[in-house]
Amino acid sequence: MTAHIEIQNVSKRYGSLTVLDGLSLTINANEFMVFLGPSGCGKSTLLRMIAGLESVDDGTISINGERIDNLPPGQRDIAMVFQSYALYPHMTVADNMAFGLRNIGLPAEVISARVAEAARMLEIGHLLERKPGQLSGGQRQRVAIGRAIVKEPKAFLFDEPLSNLDAALRVRTRVELAQLRNRVRSTMIFVTHDQIEAMTLADRIVVMNNRKIEQIGTPMEIYSRPASRFVATFVGSPTMNFLPVGLSGENGFARAKLPDGTDLQTAIRLEGINGSGHSLGIRAEAVKLANGTAATTTGKVEVIERLGDRTLLYTRLKEGSVVIAEDVGNSRIAIGDQVALALDGARTHLFNAEGRAWHNEGVGHG
Repeated sequence: MTAHIEIQNVSKRYGSLTVLDGLSLTINANEFMVFLGPSGCGKSTLLRMIAGLESVDDGTISINGERIDNLPPGQRDIAMVFQSYALYPHMTVADNMAFGLRNIGLPAEVISARVAEAARMLEIGHLLERKPGQLSGGQRQRVAIGRAIVKEPKAFLFDEPLSNLDAALRVRTRVELAQLRNRVRSTMIFVTHDQIEAMTLADRIVVMNNRKIEQIGTPMEIYSRPASRFVATFVGSPTMNFLPVGLSGENGFARAKLPDGTDLQTAIRLEGINGSGHSLGIRAEAVKLANGTAATTTGKVEVIERLGDRTLLYTRLKEGSVVIAEDVGNSRIAIGDQVALALDGARTHLFNAEGRAWHNEGVGHG
């Protein structure tokens, strides 16, 4: 059985410091849910509350309809993989994986079968007789994951399990985790501050910031329809361009006046939009080099970032704003060049003065 997890109005405080404030969330059975956010946003605290390693000050946590926040960790049928591997250095890989099962008195043949199956899934069968000191960082992390798998829990909790790995190994282990997800059908919750890990692994992402949830959605919902400037900034590389704009209407859709005085027709419905202090968001891939009448505005290239398959041009507009544009990988543009830019108005986002996206407040893209 896998876990359907309900978190209702959960809060956590340390003295006068509030870490989580009235947070509610549903995690479906067999879902791979990623908690994504900057350091200090409360994502690891929430994970530890689900595991029972932190107490719940307000609200409830339930698994499959049964409240668990009042149960000790060992009675929640959850397995956790920590940032540190926490392996016993004097034990073999097989003994590390079997240790918890022996503690609860499972028969030896059951333990052997579970260890063998987990080793097969993780492709570490050839390592079972080695000790942790003889393993690479990635191999140790797989052993730590295997130790969780053998428990056959209702849910797996991963607390930034890749953060101790170097860049190349991190990429490889991320792919292995994605493959493991297809082999182990279970509810999984994964905490990270790395947006690439979140976008690669998640069925849905919970973007957290400042004690609260900013947005919940699939990776592409989060990327293509960010609920706030924070989400638009935190998810996507490079970060989204933002320009202060004035608004007018045309055929029911917003027309934005850019800081340099040029106009851009958007696909954002004007109905219901009010107030001032609006900013227009547009990703670099929606800003291209242009010629003649196709150009929206012009600017001077100050920084060039060559990424192989594409080139990013950091371009300063005549009134001082900087817009990141995308060009082809073998771009011939040089620093100091004056370039004409075409902004795709159909791929813009509008944010109010508080940083909330209008398309998530009942006014959608056309």
